[in-house]
Amino acid sequence: MKFKVFVTRMIPQAGLEMLKEECEVKLNPSERPLKKEEMLESVRGVDGLICRKDVIDEEIMDENPHLKIISNFGVGYNNIDVKAATTRGIMVTNTPGVLTDTTADLTWVLLMTVARRIIEADKFVRGGKHEGWSPTLFLGTDIHHATLGIVGFGRIGRAVAKRSKGFQMRILYADIVRAPRNVEEDLEAKFTSLGELLQNSDFVTLHAPLTPETRHLISKKELRLMKEGAYLINAGRGPLVDEKALVQALRENWIAGAGLDVHENEPNLAAGLPELNNVVLLPHIGSATMATRAKIAVVAANNLMAGLKGEVPPNLVNKKVLRKQSL
Repeated sequence: MKFKVFVTRMIPQAGLEMLKEECEVKLNPSERPLKKEEMLESVRGVDGLICRKDVIDEEIMDENPHLKIISNFGVGYNNIDVKAATTRGIMVTNTPGVLTDTTADLTWVLLMTVARRIIEADKFVRGGKHEGWSPTLFLGTDIHHATLGIVGFGRIGRAVAKRSKGFQMRILYADIVRAPRNVEEDLEAKFTSLGELLQNSDFVTLHAPLTPETRHLISKKELRLMKEGAYLINAGRGPLVDEKALVQALRENWIAGAGLDVHENEPNLAAGLPELNNVVLLPHIGSATMATRAKIAVVAANNLMAGLKGEVPPNLVNKKVLRKQSL
């Protein structure tokens, strides 16, 4: 008999075709997230599921005691109650490494767009307001030779640093673990504290994972430490930034601007944020290229199939579940 799987959102065909070869696939064909009642109904009777940003909690797991694996479509998996899954012997996987370069590219898109006021200038031209060149029209901020502060120096943070070399930037980074000396030397990056990084950087980019300790890593206190002419870029996790505090900082010009691909309470924005001209807002498209999303779908499908076949998935998050399953 074929395995039964549920895919909570439409994913690229490359992943779907892999699943259909060996599984009976139930699919939510829309981009709309399912309501809790719909999710509970859909998860019944399946062996595994692929999800993206959908909250998978104890109630959903208990609706199907035979669920073997939850394959997350993406790197971050804070939408899944991993502790509850482990207790129930359910494997949880993610897709690291696939989107590193694509997300680093998007980080630079945000940085350059907000620094050079591209969105404002585009609206100006489209609105028919452009009457000719002026020496004071849409003055922005230089990127070359500036100081870039990278918070979270994992795969994506290092890829962002690598791209800064062409701009001859000075690199500072903060992380709970210091990078190996050869990495620092290769990227010409200096390890420092978060406070010193914020005080000395012209651009601050966030790439830390979301944990209880990093929630609101950037709030009022941290924003006050930043230079008045500095920019905050978040292509990591929305709740790393206290958006209410960020709105105040942007309104009162504590910092020059911000670029956000992720948001604290997606898809909702903090009150007042959409009205500000000194912030660029994107709908969580860090990995949104055709090639990268297809790779993510394939990795998610591979993880799922491995778990269903009794193998250890390549990207198993909760390795403690293996000990539980062996008991």
